[in-house]
Amino acid sequence: MDSPGQRTSVRPPTRSWRGRRLDPDHSLGLRLTLASAAAFLVLVPFALLAVLVVGAWPPLHDLDAAVTEACYRYALDHPGWVRAMNLWTDVFGPGPLRVAALALVVWLWSHRARRLALWVVTTMAVGGLLGALLKLLVGRDRPDLLDPVARAAGYAFPSGHALNATLAAGVLLLVFLPYARGREALRVALWVAAVLLAGVTGLSRVALGVHWTSDVLGGWLLGVAMLAATSAAFTTWRERTGRPPARPTADGVEPELTDPDRPDA
Repeated sequence: MDSPGQRTSVRPPTRSWRGRRLDPDHSLGLRLTLASAAAFLVLVPFALLAVLVVGAWPPLHDLDAAVTEACYRYALDHPGWVRAMNLWTDVFGPGPLRVAALALVVWLWSHRARRLALWVVTTMAVGGLLGALLKLLVGRDRPDLLDPVARAAGYAFPSGHALNATLAAGVLLLVFLPYARGREALRVALWVAAVLLAGVTGLSRVALGVHWTSDVLGGWLLGVAMLAATSAAFTTWRERTGRPPARPTADGVEPELTDPDRPDA
């Protein structure tokens, strides 16, 4: 029995790791758990695809070869199509998209969104480096056509064009979504533009015969996984500074970007 004047100290029960991970109010709780799970679930099919590519799984090889052959025959009969695909793949190649990302970083920095600028740099740089490393590790050759309509150097899997287009499209979408708040038409337009940028860029590489279909699919999957992972990290980072929770795919990764009175970030 406690003596008079002595206070009883009762410690709150220690929550389990699982309880903290599923707590929507915890800084590393439900939202981060779901985002991390989403990134992992996207990486699973990418890893499976990479294993099938490295193992030269016959059904995948046959499918890749059939699609490449069909695209090649179509390209030979339609030179205008080849010119259009070459123009698209040049305009939206990794180089121009990195320049666009750099311009976005400068714009964000000048608008006092420094953390968001760092997120853009991290997403584009880490994603691009990871794609280049995987190309070396997998070492897959590109299609070898008799009379190619286009040429590309380096290994094939995953497609760097598809990966970087997915990263750039996702970055631009998640940065500018706050400007579509309350404007459904603009929100839809941003999503459509992002899907077209990533989708057509990837398909152009197959249409020109410089990538297998699975190369492009691998680039898309890796890009989405990278976006999910860095968005989850950024969301947790901003919440630790006292910012309200954000839904990246609906509000963007920094919903306060449109607020002229927001503090320096």
